[in-house]
Amino acid sequence: MKVVLFCGGLGMRLKEYSETIPKPMVHIGYRPILWYVMKYYAHYGYKDFILCLGYKADIIKNYFLDYKEYLSNDFILSNGGRELQLFNRDIQDWKVTFVDTGLNSNIGQRLKAVEEYLEGEEIFLANYTDGLTDFYLPNLIDYFHKNDKIACFLSVRPNHSFHIVLAQEDGTVTRIQSLAESDIWINGGFFVFKREIFDHINPGEDLVQEPFLRLIEKKELITWKYEGFWMCMDTFKDKQILDEMYARGDTPWEVWKSSKTYLNTHIKIKKTDPVQVKLR
Repeated sequence: MKVVLFCGGLGMRLKEYSETIPKPMVHIGYRPILWYVMKYYAHYGYKDFILCLGYKADIIKNYFLDYKEYLSNDFILSNGGRELQLFNRDIQDWKVTFVDTGLNSNIGQRLKAVEEYLEGEEIFLANYTDGLTDFYLPNLIDYFHKNDKIACFLSVRPNHSFHIVLAQEDGTVTRIQSLAESDIWINGGFFVFKREIFDHINPGEDLVQEPFLRLIEKKELITWKYEGFWMCMDTFKDKQILDEMYARGDTPWEVWKSSKTYLNTHIKIKKTDPVQVKLR
């Protein structure tokens, strides 16, 4: 299955960074959040990606074209700098398709724009690229197959500190509670689709508005409710929280660390060349 990643939005709620880089390239530690999302899927065996690009697409392209694995991986430098031995690799077995889907396109139209790159794919995965989780992805895929619907997504608890207020017409408050304590679930952004999803998206339509309403009417949309870790980097405050978690080593979204494998990989480098490994 291929993985469609929506990377083209303006990221206006994270404008402290989005004025200079696209939101998927905002870093947590060494890596942009886009890399963490891709690494999550790759950990479960899904390494064929389609990036729906838009705003500042060149930055995302250049990041992968000039990808330097040695910057954040352990290695041995020998033979006067001509040989680099990496102890582990990141993206050597990834396949990444870069598609310009428009500067101002919504999610539905970005998905429609990559339909031709999903030729032959009866089922595919998709994601917004700003949410992180420790959810066991095979469970969602098995659930999707078992129910045999057109679309499925992960529902999660909201993690913002807003409060729900219930009040009478005269303003008397009858109940107040935080979102996290309520029975409200939100779309977590981890999707599984059949190819038929394209039949339900009309020109100009977003993904979760009219198309999902049609699927609901046909009982073709299901969700998995997940109580575990999920967090979206939607605002500057969200980034601060994720940075703090990373700094103290609390990174539940790095599901691959529990089964990390080191490789003895030798890379020959010409004496006159800079010490770098490019994704080609």
